[in-house]
Amino acid sequence: MTVAEALQHGAAVLAHLDNPRREARLLLAHTAALTLTDLLRDPAYPVDGARYQAALDRRAGHEPVALIAGCAEFWSLSFRVNRHTLLPRPDSETVVQAALDVCPAPARVLDLGTGTGCLLLAVLHERPAAWGLGVDLSPNAAALAHGNAASLGLAGRCAFVCGSWADSVAGHFDLVLSNPPYIRSGDLAGLAPDVRLFEPARALDGGADGLDAYRAILALLPRLLTPGGTAVLEVGYDQADAVAAMAGGGQIVPDLAGIGRAVVIRR
Repeated sequence: MTVAEALQHGAAVLAHLDNPRREARLLLAHTAALTLTDLLRDPAYPVDGARYQAALDRRAGHEPVALIAGCAEFWSLSFRVNRHTLLPRPDSETVVQAALDVCPAPARVLDLGTGTGCLLLAVLHERPAAWGLGVDLSPNAAALAHGNAASLGLAGRCAFVCGSWADSVAGHFDLVLSNPPYIRSGDLAGLAPDVRLFEPARALDGGADGLDAYRAILALLPRLLTPGGTAVLEVGYDQADAVAAMAGGGQIVPDLAGIGRAVVIRR
C-alpha cells in the first residue's frame, strides 16, 4: 500500500471521527516512522499496511492517538503516556506559562497529582536551578513520571512519590502546581468515549460539584507554601470564579480560547 492509498483508506475507516484525514495522517506517520512532511513529499512511498490497519482499528474504537503511539507532546517535550494517567493537553500549558510568569525563580516546586509529570517537568526544563517533587495516588503514574524525567534528562532534579495529595509531604515550596480531577461526577457518563473509556476515572472525578480536590488542596497550601509562595491550579471551563472565591481571592489566567484555565493563589 502506498502513502496515498493508506491515507484514503484510513480516512474511510475513521469517517465517524471529527477529522478523519488528520487522524489517518498521524497514525500513518507513527506506524511508518515518517514525518508528516515525508507523507506529503512522496505519496507513492510504500508502507506496512498491516501495522497501519492495527492502529486504525484501535483508533476506530476511540482509543486516543497518543495511547496508540505511546507518547504525547507537551511544552514541545515528548512524554511517554499510558492508561494510568490523564493525557497531557495543550490547555494545561496555560498552567506552566502562568507558573513561569508569577514565580520566575522557584527553588522548590511541588506537583500534586503529577500524572505523566508534564507540569513539573516543563517547569524544571525552563528553570535549571529548580528542584521538584511530584506526588500521585497511583504508583503506576509516579513510575511513569519518573521515567519521563529520566528520558528528558531531569531525573537528577526531581523525585516522584506515591501518596494522597500532600499527606506524606513535609517542607515548604515556592511553587505548587496541580491539575486535579474536576469533572462533576454526574457528567462523567457524558464525556467523549476517547476520555471516558481510556483515561482513569479517578483522575477525572471531582465529586458532585467538581470541586472536591480543590477543597483538599487549598486546605494544604498554608503549610506547603513558603512566605510569598505561589500555587497555580488548573480548573474546568466554568470553575475559575468558584475556585478563586474558595481561595479567598486569586488571579484567573485564560487559555488561548479566552477561557479561565488556571487560578494563581499567592501566600
